[in-house]
Amino acid sequence: MGVLGTAGHVDHGKSSLVLALTGIDPDRLREEKEREMTIDLGFAWLDLPDGQRVGIVDVPGHKDFIKNMLAGVGGIDAALLVIAADEGPMPQTREHLDILDLLQVKAGIVALTKIDLVDDPEWLELVEAEIVELLGGTSLEGAPIIRVSSRTGEGLERLKEEIGRLMKSVGARQGRGRGRLPVDRVFTIAGFGTVVTGTLLDGPFHVGDEVEIQPQGLRARIRGLQSHKQKLEVAQPGSRVAVNLSGVDLESVARGDVVAVPGTLRPTTMIDASLRYLADAPVPLRHNTLVDFFCGAAEVQANVRLLDKEQVNPGETCWVQLRLLEPVAVLKGDRFIIRLPSPSVTIGGGVIVDPHPRRRHRRFRPEVIRHLETLAFGTPAELLLQSLRSIEPCTAAELKAKSQMADDAFAQALQECLEHEDVVLLTAGEGVSAASRPEPSAVVMSLAGWQNLRDQIAQLLSDYHRSFPLRRGIPKEELKSRLRLNSKMFNAVMQYAGMQGIISESDGLVSLPAHRVQFSPEQQAKIQEMLAAFRAQPFTPPAIPELERQLGMELLNACFEQNILVKLNEEVAFLPETLEHMRQAVVEFIQRSGSITVAQARDLFNTSRRYALALMGYLDAIGLTRRVGDERVLR
Repeated sequence: MGVLGTAGHVDHGKSSLVLALTGIDPDRLREEKEREMTIDLGFAWLDLPDGQRVGIVDVPGHKDFIKNMLAGVGGIDAALLVIAADEGPMPQTREHLDILDLLQVKAGIVALTKIDLVDDPEWLELVEAEIVELLGGTSLEGAPIIRVSSRTGEGLERLKEEIGRLMKSVGARQGRGRGRLPVDRVFTIAGFGTVVTGTLLDGPFHVGDEVEIQPQGLRARIRGLQSHKQKLEVAQPGSRVAVNLSGVDLESVARGDVVAVPGTLRPTTMIDASLRYLADAPVPLRHNTLVDFFCGAAEVQANVRLLDKEQVNPGETCWVQLRLLEPVAVLKGDRFIIRLPSPSVTIGGGVIVDPHPRRRHRRFRPEVIRHLETLAFGTPAELLLQSLRSIEPCTAAELKAKSQMADDAFAQALQECLEHEDVVLLTAGEGVSAASRPEPSAVVMSLAGWQNLRDQIAQLLSDYHRSFPLRRGIPKEELKSRLRLNSKMFNAVMQYAGMQGIISESDGLVSLPAHRVQFSPEQQAKIQEMLAAFRAQPFTPPAIPELERQLGMELLNACFEQNILVKLNEEVAFLPETLEHMRQAVVEFIQRSGSITVAQARDLFNTSRRYALALMGYLDAIGLTRRVGDERVLR
C-alpha cells in the first residue's frame, strides 16, 4: 500500500475528486464545509479493482494554507496534480509543482477536472499543451493527463486504472527497520486516549512496541494501530497509520513531532544540506536569511548560512548550514522545503546530508565542501547497506563481491554497520563467535530486511496454526519452500529466529512459541470414545482406516503427534501403555527362550497375525530386535 497526495490550485476540485473516487469526503472541519474550501489535511483511501489499497492525502490549495499542504506532502509516494479544465494552470498549481519537484516526487498523474464545464475540444487541447509545457524539466515530466468530471463521473474509471498502474510502479517503500512516523494530526478518543496519525516512513511498528516522541524525548507505548479504520498488529513502511499511544497526554504531542523507535532519532538545531534555489525565486538568497523550514510534518524558522557562495541567485544550487530556532527530529537523506516568511512564498529546498554536524562551519573552506560532497554521495557503510538490501540474506563473501569494495574498506564498513545495528549477523561463520570479526561464510541481513523476514515468518506460522490448529507446526521443508530460501540461508534464519525466541522447533516442525494443540469438547468426546475401544481390546484395537472414518485425518494425526496413540504402520496403532507392556513381554520371552517368532508373538498376546507382524516390525525399527530367518532376537 502506498500514499497518493493531491496537489493543485484552490477550487480546482481536489476534494470533490477524492470524494468521487473513494466515496469519502476528506473535508472534515466545519469551517471547510461552510467555506467550501479545504483548509487542513484530509485523508481517504481508494480500493482498486486489482486489490490494491491506496492511501490518499488531500491538501489545501489556497496560498494561505501552503504550510498545511507541506505538512502532508512530505510522506507521499506519488502525486495527483489536479488542474481545472476551465482555468488551466494557476499560481498555486505552479507552487505545488515546485514543491513536488524539490521533494523529488517522481511518480504522478495530472487529473484535468471539470471537463463538463468546457464545451470546446480545442480549449481542452490548449490546456493540455500548457500542462505538458509546465511539467517539462520537473520530476513529473511525462506524467499522463486524464480528463475527468467529478460531477458526471466521466473518466473516473480510467483514472483509477492509471492510479493502479502508477502505485504498482512505485513499489513498496524500503525502510531501515527503524520505525519513524512524522505526526500530521493529533486527537483523542474517549476510552483510548491520545491518537496520532501520519505516513510511516520507516518501520515496521508493532502493537506493544515502546516508542519515543521527538524532539521532546517522551516515552510511550503503542496501544493500538489502525490503517484506514482496519486494526493492525503490524504497520509497514509507506502506509497511512493511526497510532494509539499510552503514556502521553494530548497536550504533549503536536503536528511536526516524530514517533520513532527509541534511540534511533535525535533532535537537532543545526543541519548541513544541499540546497536548490528556485529559478522563479523573487530575490537572491543572502547569507543568514531567515526562512521557514519544512521537513516531514515539522515547521520551524531557520537562518541559512551559505558555505560556498556570497549569495545564491535564482536557479543556483549551493551548500548551506541551517541554524534552526527550534529543535527538529530528522535524518540524513530527508528532503526539505524553505519559504520566505514575508512575502510568504516557496523559494527552494534540498536534501539533508548531515543532521548532526559537530561544529559551526567556517565559510568558503574547501575541506568543508569536500566533506559535504562525500556525505552527499554516501559513506562506505551506507553504500554497503544498499548493496546488502539487494541480495539479502547472503554471506559476507557474497556481500563483498556485490559491493566491489577493497578488503580493508569492506571490513571497516561492515563493522560500522554492525556497531550501529544496521546489519544483523545471523551466523558468525565457521567456528567463529559473533563477537569477533565476521568470517566470509557469516550470514548477514540488514536490520530492515530481518524485521520484514521475521514478520513474514510470524505471519506464515500464525496462518498455518489457524488453518491447521491440530498440528504441532509446519514441516521445516514446507516453511523453507514458502520463504524461498536456499538451505544455507534457511538454516541460518531458523537458527537466529530460534535464538530470538521467535520460533520453536521440534522433530522437524516449526511453530510459534505460544502455539499449543487444543481439542474442542466435541473432539475430546471422540477421543474418549476411541480410547475406551482401545482399552476394551488393547491387543486387537480398531485399525487405522476405521479410526480415520471415525475421527478424521486431522484429529487422528493430532492423536499421533500428541502421543495419545503410537502408529506402528499404515494399519495398526496401539496405546502407548499397551505398546510398552508388549515390548517388555517380548523382551522377557526372548530372554527365556532365546528368540521369538511372529506366531509366538501372536499367541503371547492372543491377537491376530496382522497385529503381531506390526509389533515385530516396529521393534525391529526402533532397534530393540533384529530378524534372523523367521525369528527375532535381541539386538
